[in-house]
Amino acid sequence: MKNHHQTWPCISSSSPFTSLPLPKLTASESSPAYSFRSVRLCSRPPPSKPPPSPSLETNFSSLPYDVLTKIGASFDQPNLQSASLVCRSWCEALRPLREAMVMLMWGKRFKHGKGGVCRNMEKALDMFTKAAARGSALAMVDAGLIYWETGQKVKALDFYLMAAHLGNPSAQCNLGISYLQVEPPNTEQALKWLYKASKGGNVRAQYQLALFLHRDGGSRSNIREAVKWYMKAAEGGYVRAMYNTSLCYSLGEGMARNHQIARKWMKRAADRGHSKAQFEHGLALYSDGDMIKALVYLELASRAGEKGAARVKNVIVHRLSAASQNHAMHLANSWRALPSN
Repeated sequence: MKNHHQTWPCISSSSPFTSLPLPKLTASESSPAYSFRSVRLCSRPPPSKPPPSPSLETNFSSLPYDVLTKIGASFDQPNLQSASLVCRSWCEALRPLREAMVMLMWGKRFKHGKGGVCRNMEKALDMFTKAAARGSALAMVDAGLIYWETGQKVKALDFYLMAAHLGNPSAQCNLGISYLQVEPPNTEQALKWLYKASKGGNVRAQYQLALFLHRDGGSRSNIREAVKWYMKAAEGGYVRAMYNTSLCYSLGEGMARNHQIARKWMKRAADRGHSKAQFEHGLALYSDGDMIKALVYLELASRAGEKGAARVKNVIVHRLSAASQNHAMHLANSWRALPSN
């Protein structure tokens, strides 16, 4: 399957890069919003501390159900189970969310045609909306995604907004991207939610925020801010951000040029399957005279659809012995991408 990664903003007509339309929104399962630590909130404090008053001792167990439901809205299955074991009132308050988790599971089965059921988007949407009605932010994101993909953008925005207000970073990210894609775009709201999701650690939002600031261009402060978020997303494992971070170092965009660091990020992106990075890294290895490794990366880029890589690869092939060619092809065939976000 061809995998094109045109992610660099085209700021001027002379730039060799082209802009990539905002990517498809992803479902909520890839980005759990919170991690929950199992803490015995209802247990007694250590003996060295004075005993708390009765009002403090019951603080957590007497929280209103609607507050507990909002706290747990973005919990995944393990965290929800852990939270339900804290004390009896939490177990009772989180019952609707545990029911929603079952519906969410069935919704995903119907959506992807897994778990012994046939793919059925209507049933999937029905499960997601029922789970959302029970307070699950994860289900709200999945319902919003289906509505968006079927062209019902107003309903999609409503579900994303509900989940975003519950603090779900995936919903905040999708909401920000959606505001950029509606007609006319609402850049103020888009930036607001992309910033919220980015500060919450969502790497897709960090990359999209950086890309928007970079495309907007103009001021140096915008470029520097874009580079900051590219770096955060790259450090969080987002491959496209790794590639753009490399280009920023290489071209001196928003930072001092540093070809050594640029090479490091380019290789990281290439090793995680970014086809353009594989092409660029292959060219760098070719310039260094490392023909076998260059041939491996150019072969991978060529298989991914980078036409320019095939031309350079053919030049290298004519310079290598048959044994070296076979060794390079063996390395390319056994290559596996490193995990990424």
